[in-house]
Amino acid sequence: MSLFDKVSEDIKTAMKAKDKVALETLRNVKKVFLEAKTAPGANDTLTDEAALKLIQKLAKQGKDAAEIYVQQGRQDLADDELAQVKVLEGYLPKQMSAEELEAALKAIITEVGAEGPKDMGKVMGVATKKLAGLAEGRAISAKVKELLG
Repeated sequence: MSLFDKVSEDIKTAMKAKDKVALETLRNVKKVFLEAKTAPGANDTLTDEAALKLIQKLAKQGKDAAEIYVQQGRQDLADDELAQVKVLEGYLPKQMSAEELEAALKAIITEVGAEGPKDMGKVMGVATKKLAGLAEGRAISAKVKELLG
């Protein structure tokens, strides 16, 4: 079952369970999927890989919005965003722990032969491809700086 079909099925489940947060979140996800499917050049298809990237993007936007709401003293709105992010994270692969991320990055640094901060671009290029979906770009970048610095 494709990710698109799974989201469609989960919308029905959320409706039956009267889960407003999940329903609203999944409807938004489906809307984004449909927009991606009908975009010029998409040929009315959406791969699971592309769908996963869209969900990651939505989750990141939700976390960023929640952060802004907290800074502005609107914890109620931040809680709403974080509840939606939690629903989205159910569709994402498990994120790496800090220790797993460090071990993977050390292996990549050795693989590309990076020696210092000037080689950060080389490491990031390989790391973002290999660790796509497993770790947030911000976390990867910070850890690479720490390891090369």
